[in-house]
Amino acid sequence: MKTDSKIWEKIFQQYGKVFTDPHWDMPQVVKELQDIKANKVLDLGSGTGRHVIYLARNGFSVYGLDNSQEGINTTKQWLKTKKLTAKLILQEMTKKLPWENNFFDAIISVQVIHHANIATITKIIAELERVLKKGGFIFITVPKLKNQAMKYKKIEQNTYVPLDGWEKGLPHHYFTQEELEDFFFNFNIVDIHLDRMNHYCLSAFKL
Repeated sequence: MKTDSKIWEKIFQQYGKVFTDPHWDMPQVVKELQDIKANKVLDLGSGTGRHVIYLARNGFSVYGLDNSQEGINTTKQWLKTKKLTAKLILQEMTKKLPWENNFFDAIISVQVIHHANIATITKIIAELERVLKKGGFIFITVPKLKNQAMKYKKIEQNTYVPLDGWEKGLPHHYFTQEELEDFFFNFNIVDIHLDRMNHYCLSAFKL
């Protein structure tokens, strides 16, 4: 099985930024962050920087973590052209995050944490909880369980590895709403809804 970093490195090298527009919910997310007077915000799986740019434009102290050097380099160049700053870290999300407990006021992660098996997703969420302050805000999007049209190999319950396409070899876990609620049991979940791509969007505050 290919590593996540090699797959995304190839995608970003071949297609560039790939994603440029922020997620549709980001204006509401920014409002939530302003309401709690958030300062330090982490974008987990920052890719080529669309949300790093968006958050920096809105005045937050932004941190981005991604496992692709190409993604980090593209984000740095994008920030430079917009005369914005952010702190970027090259690292796998599956490793211990390089920040102390209760460091961030908020965390966002759009279509990222599902790229793992269930045990790994549990560890990732535990790390997000560790570095997020009590009362801190989190916004997560993940794919909904559905009938798969592409060719996939099932590796565990609701977890598949595509056998073709951009993300060939990269694990995908597909969530039910009940499972998503169970994963974030240490949070006060204020909203779960489906976006235009039929992905679950979770907004919550750390208890």
